[in-house]
Amino acid sequence: MRNIRLILEYNGERYAGFQRQPDRPTIQSELEKALSTLLGEKIEIVAAGRTDAGVHAWGQVVNFKTNSDIICFKIRWSTNGMLPDDIVATSCEEVSLDFDARRDAKRRVYKYFILNRLYPSAFFSHFTYFLARKLNLTAMRQAASYLIGEHDFSSFCTTDAAGGNVRKIERVDILREDDLVKELVSIHVEGQAFLHNMVRIVAGTLIEVGLGNMPPERVAEILESRDRTKAGPTAPARGLVLVEVEY
Repeated sequence: MRNIRLILEYNGERYAGFQRQPDRPTIQSELEKALSTLLGEKIEIVAAGRTDAGVHAWGQVVNFKTNSDIICFKIRWSTNGMLPDDIVATSCEEVSLDFDARRDAKRRVYKYFILNRLYPSAFFSHFTYFLARKLNLTAMRQAASYLIGEHDFSSFCTTDAAGGNVRKIERVDILREDDLVKELVSIHVEGQAFLHNMVRIVAGTLIEVGLGNMPPERVAEILESRDRTKAGPTAPARGLVLVEVEY
């Protein structure tokens, strides 16, 4: 028995999320189908993050167990040949049998991309949230500071977690990404684990601050209220990318 770890990148636009669902296209179902065909056995994968419908990844991590002796280079090469063009395995390596991509993750890094200029992009429209009104990045950074640390994030999720809604955000920053695209802004969020839609609601709330629709100090009040209706909207999925998972 071997344990194989893959790093994936994917365009989530046409998928109903990462997790397998009956009669709907998902990243997990496409990957498991390709791996099962290649390895000649039923493969079930474990993922570091179950991204929602329309969300993308540059550094999703998965692992699976197999009895096959096919070398990792061939697993990656052949799997990529069987996957749709919008899902790619960028790395493949054998790891210890007790490695679990979800359980062992120490930090997940997300970026929410906003194209903040007066005209959209023909090339990046599927990976960014286009916003013509100028954002006040200083106000957004001030608001973001209230989110850092361990809090009850009930105001920033759509579904309560079984173990409670307390999470720890290690970093929230507002960055200019002009080296990628002119006038591109990202909301950079790091933490060990997140609630359902948490990063997108954080992004939507910080955007409201950046547009002047609420003062930065309101974010502290929203946290304290533990009331989803007090926070901003859930930002569109297309702007969110799972950038990296650290172990």
